[in-house]
Amino acid sequence: MTTSFYDWTPGEWPVYGHVWASRLLQRALRADPAGEDGSRLSHAYLFLGPPRIGKTTFARAFASALLCQDLVRAPCHRCRACRLMASDSHPDFRLFQPVIKADKELVVDRQKGELRAEQAEALIRDVSLRPMESGRKVILIQDIHLANATFANKILKTLEEPPPHVTLLVTARDRAEVLPTIVSRCQVIELRPLDQTVIADALQRGWGASPTEAELLARLAGGRLGWAVEQVRDPALREERMHHLETLWRLLAADRLERLRFAGELAAQRDNQRLFAMLEIWMSWWRDVLLAQMSQSEACSNIDQTHQILHHARSIASGAVREYLSTLKQVEGYLRHTVNTRLALDVLMLKLPRLEA
Repeated sequence: MTTSFYDWTPGEWPVYGHVWASRLLQRALRADPAGEDGSRLSHAYLFLGPPRIGKTTFARAFASALLCQDLVRAPCHRCRACRLMASDSHPDFRLFQPVIKADKELVVDRQKGELRAEQAEALIRDVSLRPMESGRKVILIQDIHLANATFANKILKTLEEPPPHVTLLVTARDRAEVLPTIVSRCQVIELRPLDQTVIADALQRGWGASPTEAELLARLAGGRLGWAVEQVRDPALREERMHHLETLWRLLAADRLERLRFAGELAAQRDNQRLFAMLEIWMSWWRDVLLAQMSQSEACSNIDQTHQILHHARSIASGAVREYLSTLKQVEGYLRHTVNTRLALDVLMLKLPRLEA
């Protein structure tokens, strides 16, 4: 179940949370409703935040407000422009995403793809054309940190001084990953992690989650509504979480040989997305064990596994827990910056605390 288009009232942005950011941009829209004098609206915005926090959803909501025909209650969710945006068919809105080349075709891939030179050329052509439906054209560039050098250099002039009818919206994970020449040409808006209560409420209202499921996912999400929504929509992801936890519990009692065998199997899979998901789940687990050791179990994330958390908290020294949390963070860093996956995973396995069966 997804939130229906008409669940939102006129003037309400179709996003959960990030109220401060939407109010900031609403004030800019009211100061310059037609987008003609540039008194408050910037020509380019850079939305920053960790993956799945809602950057693209927020940018699309802003695009809807920019293109809405109701200048007072934008987005109104009723006009032709809002309906076109809701159906991903507005001719004055363009989305550029990282791609890979497969069988001579460009295929969207936000894990392994990049923003390429031919996309920059298409973007430049697009901004030179007048809008078809409204007085404004909105271009959304997703994951600018994945742009190759040619793409980044080609769009600099457009980012600095686009035509008056164009607003450019850009998303990225972190300011440090974006070229300073791109950052300096944009108004930067850093989206913050959402409160657990906001995420739990959104999951129940917008995606039909039960209160128990919503609370668990809100705690696990780390402020990222997009992550929680993926979990609701895809039960296989929740099964994968339990698989990773059960693997961890098994390895705690395993000998050195079995641990190294697991490291080899994991490295051979060459699936970084699944590997980083496992590391995230393991980190959340050890944080919970440490919280339980500090008599703060009420702050734990894995609340469906409280009994097991308490068992590990009693059985493993807190010093070993802290040390392994540090190891997990170090290994994650190694894996993001080195090709020697097997060596990093061997370290991860050899430093894993031992729990006698």
